[in-house]
Amino acid sequence: MPENQLKTLARSKIAMLIDGDNAQAGLLAQMLVEAGRHGQVTVRRIYGDWTTSSMNSWKDTLNFHAFQPIQQFRYTIGKNATDSAMIIDAMDILHTGVVDGFCLVSSDSDYTRLATRIRETGIFVMGIGEKKTPKPFVNACDVFVYTENLVTTKKTAPTQKPVKGGAKKKEDQELDPVPMLTQAFEMAVQQDGWAALSSMGNALYQLDPAFDPRTYGHKQLSKLISKYKDRFEIRLQDIDGSTLFHVKLRE
Repeated sequence: MPENQLKTLARSKIAMLIDGDNAQAGLLAQMLVEAGRHGQVTVRRIYGDWTTSSMNSWKDTLNFHAFQPIQQFRYTIGKNATDSAMIIDAMDILHTGVVDGFCLVSSDSDYTRLATRIRETGIFVMGIGEKKTPKPFVNACDVFVYTENLVTTKKTAPTQKPVKGGAKKKEDQELDPVPMLTQAFEMAVQQDGWAALSSMGNALYQLDPAFDPRTYGHKQLSKLISKYKDRFEIRLQDIDGSTLFHVKLRE
Protein backbone atom coordinates (compact mmCIF):
# COMPACT_ATOMS: atom_id res chain seq x y z
CA MET A 1 0.00 0.00 0.00
CA PRO A 2 1.36 3.48 -0.82
CA GLU A 3 2.84 5.26 2.17
CA ASN A 4 0.61 8.30 1.74
CA GLN A 5 -2.49 6.12 2.11
CA LEU A 6 -1.20 4.67 5.38
CA LYS A 7 -0.89 8.17 6.83
CA THR A 8 -4.30 9.44 5.82
CA LEU A 9 -5.91 8.47 9.11
CA ALA A 10 -4.43 9.66 12.41
CA ARG A 11 -4.63 6.78 14.86
CA SER A 12 -5.38 7.28 18.53
CA LYS A 13 -3.26 5.22 20.92
CA ILE A 14 -5.05 2.79 23.23
CA ALA A 15 -3.82 1.02 26.37
CA MET A 16 -5.50 -2.38 26.68
CA LEU A 17 -5.34 -3.74 30.24
CA ILE A 18 -6.84 -7.18 30.93
CA ASP A 19 -7.76 -8.71 34.27
CA GLY A 20 -6.62 -12.24 33.47
CA ASP A 21 -8.51 -13.65 36.47
CA ASN A 22 -11.73 -12.16 35.16
CA ALA A 23 -11.66 -12.51 31.36
CA GLN A 24 -11.73 -15.22 28.67
CA ALA A 25 -8.48 -16.07 26.90
CA GLY A 26 -10.33 -17.57 23.94
CA LEU A 27 -11.77 -14.15 23.05
CA LEU A 28 -8.51 -12.21 23.05
CA ALA A 29 -8.43 -11.81 19.25
CA GLN A 30 -12.01 -10.51 19.15
CA MET A 31 -11.37 -8.14 22.08
CA LEU A 32 -8.33 -6.77 20.29
CA VAL A 33 -10.48 -6.12 17.23
CA GLU A 34 -13.04 -4.22 19.34
CA ALA A 35 -10.35 -2.05 20.92
CA GLY A 36 -8.77 -1.55 17.50
CA ARG A 37 -11.96 0.14 16.28
CA HIS A 38 -11.08 3.11 18.47
CA GLY A 39 -7.34 3.33 17.90
CA GLN A 40 -4.02 1.54 17.77
CA VAL A 41 -3.47 -0.71 20.77
CA THR A 42 0.07 0.26 21.73
CA VAL A 43 0.09 -0.84 25.40
CA ARG A 44 -0.95 -4.48 25.84
CA ARG A 45 -0.86 -6.04 29.31
CA ILE A 46 -2.54 -8.99 31.04
CA TYR A 47 -2.54 -9.18 34.85
CA GLY A 48 -2.74 -12.27 37.02
CA ASP A 49 -0.89 -14.79 39.14
CA TRP A 50 1.01 -16.67 36.45
CA THR A 51 2.15 -19.30 38.96
CA THR A 52 -1.40 -20.72 39.06
CA SER A 53 -2.83 -23.22 36.58
CA SER A 54 -5.86 -20.98 35.95
CA MET A 55 -3.67 -18.65 33.86
CA ASN A 56 -2.38 -21.40 31.54
CA SER A 57 -5.08 -20.69 28.93
CA TRP A 58 -3.57 -17.25 28.30
CA LYS A 59 0.02 -18.26 27.60
CA ASP A 60 -0.14 -19.19 23.90
CA THR A 61 -2.52 -16.46 22.82
CA LEU A 62 -0.79 -13.62 24.70
CA ASN A 63 2.51 -14.40 22.97
CA PHE A 64 0.83 -14.47 19.56
CA HIS A 65 -0.77 -11.07 20.09
CA ALA A 66 2.30 -9.55 21.80
CA PHE A 67 0.71 -8.94 25.21
CA GLN A 68 2.93 -8.46 28.24
CA PRO A 69 2.11 -10.70 31.21
CA ILE A 70 2.22 -8.85 34.54
CA GLN A 71 2.80 -11.04 37.58
CA GLN A 72 0.73 -10.36 40.69
CA PHE A 73 0.95 -12.86 43.56
CA ARG A 74 -2.10 -13.66 45.64
CA TYR A 75 -0.95 -12.78 49.14
CA THR A 76 -4.24 -13.82 50.77
CA ILE A 77 -6.47 -16.72 49.79
CA GLY A 78 -9.77 -15.54 48.38
CA LYS A 79 -8.55 -12.00 47.72
CA ASN A 80 -7.91 -10.73 44.21
CA ALA A 81 -4.73 -8.64 44.09
CA THR A 82 -4.86 -8.33 40.29
CA ASP A 83 -7.23 -5.36 40.37
CA SER A 84 -4.89 -3.33 42.56
CA ALA A 85 -1.90 -3.91 40.26
CA MET A 86 -3.94 -3.08 37.18
CA ILE A 87 -5.34 0.12 38.72
CA ILE A 88 -1.88 1.32 39.76
CA ASP A 89 -0.49 0.65 36.28
CA ALA A 90 -3.44 2.39 34.64
CA MET A 91 -2.84 5.54 36.68
CA ASP A 92 0.88 5.47 35.86
CA ILE A 93 0.09 5.17 32.14
CA LEU A 94 -2.53 7.93 32.41
CA HIS A 95 -0.05 10.40 33.91
CA THR A 96 2.67 9.63 31.36
CA GLY A 97 0.33 10.79 28.59
CA VAL A 98 1.48 8.11 26.14
CA VAL A 99 -2.06 7.02 25.18
CA ASP A 100 -5.30 8.68 24.14
CA GLY A 101 -7.62 6.08 25.61
CA PHE A 102 -7.98 2.92 27.69
CA CYS A 103 -9.66 -0.45 27.20
CA LEU A 104 -10.33 -2.18 30.53
CA VAL A 105 -11.21 -5.87 30.20
CA SER A 106 -13.00 -7.24 33.24
CA SER A 107 -16.44 -7.93 34.67
CA ASP A 108 -15.41 -6.71 38.13
CA SER A 109 -17.09 -3.67 39.68
CA ASP A 110 -13.79 -2.77 41.38
CA TYR A 111 -12.77 -0.94 38.18
CA THR A 112 -15.71 1.48 38.31
CA ARG A 113 -13.76 4.20 40.09
CA LEU A 114 -10.81 3.73 37.74
CA ALA A 115 -13.01 4.18 34.66
CA THR A 116 -14.61 7.26 36.22
CA ARG A 117 -11.21 8.74 37.09
CA ILE A 118 -9.94 8.25 33.54
CA ARG A 119 -13.03 9.90 32.06
CA GLU A 120 -12.63 12.88 34.41
CA THR A 121 -9.36 13.70 32.63
CA GLY A 122 -11.14 13.77 29.27
CA ILE A 123 -9.54 10.50 28.15
CA PHE A 124 -11.61 7.91 26.27
CA VAL A 125 -12.28 4.69 28.17
CA MET A 126 -14.00 1.54 26.96
CA GLY A 127 -14.80 -1.63 28.85
CA ILE A 128 -15.17 -5.25 27.81
CA GLY A 129 -16.84 -7.79 30.06
CA GLU A 130 -19.64 -10.28 30.53
CA LYS A 131 -23.31 -9.29 30.78
CA LYS A 132 -23.10 -9.90 34.53
CA THR A 133 -20.83 -6.84 34.80
CA PRO A 134 -22.33 -4.43 37.38
CA LYS A 135 -24.09 -1.46 35.78
CA PRO A 136 -21.98 1.19 37.57
CA PHE A 137 -18.84 -0.08 35.79
CA VAL A 138 -20.67 -0.24 32.45
CA ASN A 139 -21.97 3.32 32.82
CA ALA A 140 -18.56 4.63 33.87
CA CYS A 141 -17.18 3.79 30.40
CA ASP A 142 -17.68 5.73 27.18
CA VAL A 143 -18.22 2.41 25.38
CA PHE A 144 -18.84 -1.04 26.83
CA VAL A 145 -18.84 -4.30 24.85
CA TYR A 146 -20.32 -7.53 26.21
CA THR A 147 -18.22 -10.62 25.53
CA GLU A 148 -21.38 -12.61 24.79
CA ASN A 149 -21.79 -10.44 21.68
CA LEU A 150 -18.23 -11.24 20.63
CA VAL A 151 -19.01 -14.94 20.79
CA THR A 152 -22.13 -14.66 18.65
CA THR A 153 -20.52 -12.41 16.04
CA LYS A 154 -17.30 -14.38 15.74
CA LYS A 155 -16.68 -15.27 12.09
CA THR A 156 -15.06 -18.57 11.26
CA ALA A 157 -12.62 -19.03 8.43
CA PRO A 158 -13.84 -20.98 5.39
CA THR A 159 -13.32 -24.71 5.71
CA GLN A 160 -10.60 -26.11 3.50
CA LYS A 161 -10.58 -29.40 1.72
CA PRO A 162 -8.26 -31.99 3.21
CA VAL A 163 -4.95 -32.35 1.45
CA LYS A 164 -2.31 -34.98 1.67
CA GLY A 165 0.54 -34.15 4.00
CA GLY A 166 0.06 -32.30 7.30
CA ALA A 167 2.80 -29.74 6.57
CA LYS A 168 1.19 -28.71 3.29
CA LYS A 169 -2.23 -28.27 4.92
CA LYS A 170 -0.76 -26.05 7.64
CA GLU A 171 1.04 -23.97 5.02
CA ASP A 172 -2.19 -23.44 3.07
CA GLN A 173 -3.96 -22.24 6.21
CA GLU A 174 -1.16 -19.80 7.05
CA LEU A 175 -1.33 -18.36 3.51
CA ASP A 176 -5.08 -17.72 3.68
CA PRO A 177 -5.43 -13.96 4.25
CA VAL A 178 -9.24 -13.87 4.43
CA PRO A 179 -9.58 -14.27 8.23
CA MET A 180 -7.09 -11.46 8.86
CA LEU A 181 -8.62 -9.24 6.16
CA THR A 182 -12.03 -9.78 7.76
CA GLN A 183 -10.71 -8.83 11.20
CA ALA A 184 -9.08 -5.71 9.75
CA PHE A 185 -12.34 -4.74 8.08
CA GLU A 186 -14.24 -5.11 11.36
CA MET A 187 -11.72 -2.79 13.02
CA ALA A 188 -11.97 -0.14 10.28
CA VAL A 189 -15.64 -0.28 9.23
CA GLN A 190 -17.71 2.90 9.60
CA GLN A 191 -21.43 3.36 10.32
CA ASP A 192 -22.28 3.19 6.60
CA GLY A 193 -20.81 -0.31 6.36
CA TRP A 194 -17.73 0.77 4.37
CA ALA A 195 -14.09 0.88 5.48
CA ALA A 196 -11.36 3.02 3.94
CA LEU A 197 -8.60 0.89 2.46
CA SER A 198 -6.01 2.99 4.30
CA SER A 199 -7.76 2.25 7.61
CA MET A 200 -7.73 -1.47 6.82
CA GLY A 201 -4.02 -1.20 6.09
CA ASN A 202 -3.40 0.33 9.52
CA ALA A 203 -5.52 -2.38 11.14
CA LEU A 204 -3.63 -5.15 9.35
CA TYR A 205 -0.30 -3.87 10.61
CA GLN A 206 -1.77 -3.73 14.09
CA LEU A 207 -2.89 -7.36 13.85
CA ASP A 208 0.36 -8.52 12.26
CA PRO A 209 3.31 -6.08 11.96
CA ALA A 210 4.84 -8.42 9.35
CA PHE A 211 1.82 -8.26 7.06
CA ASP A 212 2.78 -7.76 3.41
CA PRO A 213 0.49 -8.24 0.37
CA ARG A 214 3.48 -9.66 -1.49
CA THR A 215 3.36 -12.67 0.85
CA TYR A 216 0.12 -13.57 -0.91
CA GLY A 217 1.35 -12.79 -4.42
CA HIS A 218 0.19 -9.15 -4.78
CA LYS A 219 2.13 -5.90 -4.68
CA GLN A 220 -0.80 -3.85 -3.37
CA LEU A 221 -3.44 -4.43 -0.71
CA SER A 222 -6.20 -3.37 -3.12
CA LYS A 223 -5.14 -6.11 -5.56
CA LEU A 224 -5.14 -8.69 -2.78
CA ILE A 225 -8.64 -7.75 -1.64
CA SER A 226 -9.92 -7.68 -5.24
CA LYS A 227 -8.92 -11.32 -5.53
CA TYR A 228 -11.67 -12.21 -3.05
CA LYS A 229 -14.63 -10.59 -4.80
CA ASP A 230 -16.97 -13.15 -3.27
CA ARG A 231 -16.09 -11.80 0.20
CA PHE A 232 -15.34 -8.12 -0.37
CA GLU A 233 -16.74 -5.29 -2.49
CA ILE A 234 -14.51 -2.36 -3.53
CA ARG A 235 -15.73 1.17 -4.29
CA LEU A 236 -13.56 3.87 -5.88
CA GLN A 237 -13.96 7.55 -5.07
CA ASP A 238 -12.19 10.41 -6.87
CA ILE A 239 -11.34 13.42 -4.70
CA ASP A 240 -9.24 16.28 -6.12
CA GLY A 241 -7.58 13.98 -8.61
CA SER A 242 -6.81 11.28 -6.05
CA THR A 243 -8.51 7.89 -6.02
CA LEU A 244 -9.65 6.59 -2.65
CA PHE A 245 -10.50 2.93 -2.12
CA HIS A 246 -13.34 1.77 0.14
CA VAL A 247 -14.11 -1.83 1.09
CA LYS A 248 -17.33 -3.53 2.17
CA LEU A 249 -17.85 -7.06 3.45
CA ARG A 250 -20.40 -8.98 1.41
CA GLU A 251 -23.26 -10.65 3.27
